[in-house]
Amino acid sequence: MENLVARAGEAPHTPGNLMRSMTGHGRGEAAADGHKVTVELSSVNRRQAEMAIHLPREIEPLEARIRTELNRQVSRGRLTVKVTLHATGKDVHGGFRLNLGLARAYVRELRHLAKELELAGPVTLEMVGRAPGVLQADDSWSEADRYWPLVEAALAKAVAGLVRMREREGAHLERDLCRRVRALQRSAGKISGEVPKVVKRYREALRERIASAGVELPGVEDERLLREVVYFADRSDIAEELTRLASHFKQFEDCLKSEEPVGRTLDFLAQEINREVNTIGSKANDSLISREVVQLKAELEKFREQAQNVE
Repeated sequence: MENLVARAGEAPHTPGNLMRSMTGHGRGEAAADGHKVTVELSSVNRRQAEMAIHLPREIEPLEARIRTELNRQVSRGRLTVKVTLHATGKDVHGGFRLNLGLARAYVRELRHLAKELELAGPVTLEMVGRAPGVLQADDSWSEADRYWPLVEAALAKAVAGLVRMREREGAHLERDLCRRVRALQRSAGKISGEVPKVVKRYREALRERIASAGVELPGVEDERLLREVVYFADRSDIAEELTRLASHFKQFEDCLKSEEPVGRTLDFLAQEINREVNTIGSKANDSLISREVVQLKAELEKFREQAQNVE
C-alpha cells in the first residue's frame, strides 16, 4: 500500500511509450504532376473508434486504404478526415473528355422525340450536357490509384501532426492521473491503518451503549460480548478489498509502461476501483473509514473523467 507510482508527477517517457489524448489535429500536403492533395485530420473523444472520411469524387475508391492507414495509428476517438484535391498547373488536363458522337445522337433523338410528341422548344446545351455519358472521365486521370502516392504522403504528414498533438496532451493527462492515483493510494493507506482499530472502537462503543441503557456491563471475557465482537469483525473485514485496490494501483503502473493504447484499460480500472470502494464503505461501519471513502470517491471521479480523455 505504501508503494506509490514511481513516475507520478514526472511522467518520463521512452520512445513509443506515450499516453495519448483522444483530441488533436493534423494537416499534411503533397504535390506532384500539377496536382496537390491536402489532408486534414481532427479527433475528439469517443468511447469507441469512429471515422468520418470526406473525399473528392476522383479519389473515392481510396477510402478503404485511407481507413486502413488511420486504423494503424488511431484506436479510439471520433476522427474526421477531409481530403481535398487541387490542380496546380496551367496545362493540367481537366479530367473529362467529350463524347461528341453520343452528344450528336442525343440531339438527333431529342429533336425526333419533340417532333413526334409535338413539343415546342429547342434542344439546349444544358440538356445535352446532362445526358449520361456525354461528359466522360478521362482515363488518364480517372484512375484513383494514380493519386495514391500523393494521398499517402499527405496523410502521413497529417497523421504525424495529429499524433504529436495527442501525445502532448496525453503527457498532461498522465501527470494528472498519476496525482489522482497517489491521492487514492494515500486514502487507501489511511484506511488500512485504521482497520486494526475498528474492532476495538466497536467493542468500546458497544459497552458504552450497554452502560447507557442501565444494564450491568459484561466482563471483558464475556462470551456474549466476544461473540458480538467477533461477528462484527468478520462482517466488517475489508482486507480482501484493500488487497484488490493495491492490485488495481499496480495495474495502473503497468499501463504507464505499456506501448499500446490504455484508455479502455483505465476505464475498466476506474470501474473496478469504484466497486472495491463501495464495498469498503458498506462493510467498514466506521466513521473514520467512511470519511476516507468519501475522499476516495471524490478522487476516483476525477480519475474517471480524465481517463475518458485517453486513447
